[in-house]
Amino acid sequence: MATLELDDIQGVVARGYGQLSAACYLMLQIDDPPAARTWLQVLAERVTPGSERPEEVATHVAFTVDGLRALGLAEDDLATFSREFWEGMATPNRAAFLGDVDASAPEHWRWGGPAHPVDLTVLLFARDEPRLQTEVAAIKGEWTGVSEVVRLDTYLFDSPLEHFGFADGIAQPIIEGLSRTGPPENTLPPGEFILGYPNAYDKLPPRPLAYASEGSTALPRTKNEAGVQGQDLGRNGTYLVFRELEQDVRGFWTFVSAASEALYGTDDHDTRVRVAAKMVGRWPSGAPITLSPESDTLDNPTRDNFGYRDGDMNGHGCPLGAHIRRTNPRDALEGTREESITVSNRHRILRRGRPYGAPVSRALDIDEILEATADHKACGLHFIGINADIARQFEFIQHTWIINPKFDGLYSDPDPLMGNLDGRHGTFTLQAHPVRKRITGMKRFVEVRGGAYFFLPGLRALRFLSTLTGDA
Repeated sequence: MATLELDDIQGVVARGYGQLSAACYLMLQIDDPPAARTWLQVLAERVTPGSERPEEVATHVAFTVDGLRALGLAEDDLATFSREFWEGMATPNRAAFLGDVDASAPEHWRWGGPAHPVDLTVLLFARDEPRLQTEVAAIKGEWTGVSEVVRLDTYLFDSPLEHFGFADGIAQPIIEGLSRTGPPENTLPPGEFILGYPNAYDKLPPRPLAYASEGSTALPRTKNEAGVQGQDLGRNGTYLVFRELEQDVRGFWTFVSAASEALYGTDDHDTRVRVAAKMVGRWPSGAPITLSPESDTLDNPTRDNFGYRDGDMNGHGCPLGAHIRRTNPRDALEGTREESITVSNRHRILRRGRPYGAPVSRALDIDEILEATADHKACGLHFIGINADIARQFEFIQHTWIINPKFDGLYSDPDPLMGNLDGRHGTFTLQAHPVRKRITGMKRFVEVRGGAYFFLPGLRALRFLSTLTGDA
């Protein structure tokens, strides 16, 4: 088992900072590269390593390809990064591939799109809101050579819920080598999430090198899979996928109410919750519907220790197209149980996102949501995913499992929450015996309002980047 160099790994990879309840994300542009590099040397001393468990504040920084270019990293070195990172999330072909079209197209984004590019992000976490504001003020008081594109604030729920009213952040993979332990089938090699370590194929994932750029801080030298030698820019770094996802909470529950009436002849509270749970794949408490198809009665310890193969392979409990069954099929893919888990685990990501915006109903009461005015301020999720291979992990999940209407033998069923739907052709099928039920006219309840691919460097690599001597 590989020994993780936690002193060199940014701490957000190792933990989600549940004890640091306040957070915000500063999206920045680089205006003066030499001045920005000087500031980054100061900021690097604030960045929290994975070896620490902060109780007050944690700071992290990550860069887009344009940000690395602005800092002065040579084009030859930029070409050693993954193609997905190098091209970016907002290119027309990639946007279509990810389902970022119509209202979710990059030209409408408030950051990360062609109208509002971003060079780097500073991720800040603190024990409470006053401590967070103090840290933001300190960071802004220090920075030079950069300007703020947008500040993304988060919202603290009283419990681990998201705006639709369901428990979130449950099914997280465990990195082998960290102190946290769990079932072997949910424990993945570190190379799935951190560059420089063996991945699920027992190979080192491709990682960037610096052989054409120079900085006053040297990095260990290595050789990549093509035999090119250079400084090991990627070791202990990773790729961070950031997407601002706005949730249409009122629209979701309005649709669920109409679907409940159409399917069961009633839209009473219990029926609405049951239909919504079928779409999500979990009850509001987080209990998997595959283990408790009729009521939200399971205890918390069972929320993530389950599969579909024994008793629910046909989707009579949790529908085949439900959101959580798509994003992590577990043992429900073709082949043996072990083969299915192996394939599923090759497409996992670490999630570090947080909700934003005040809830439509503070109590998450369905009737209050339905009675809310249509002009409620935007709310949703700042999705942050950590993976060592953007194409095999995030992009595969998004394209092949989430927006794919033919997932697991279905025909016209994209993800009921996030799929690319036009309201005319999308369906959601509830498998049942002897006759299935279908919800038609599905709508999209989550829209993308911003996004970018970032490189989250190790601390040594961050210091190297802050001392680059080349011109932007």
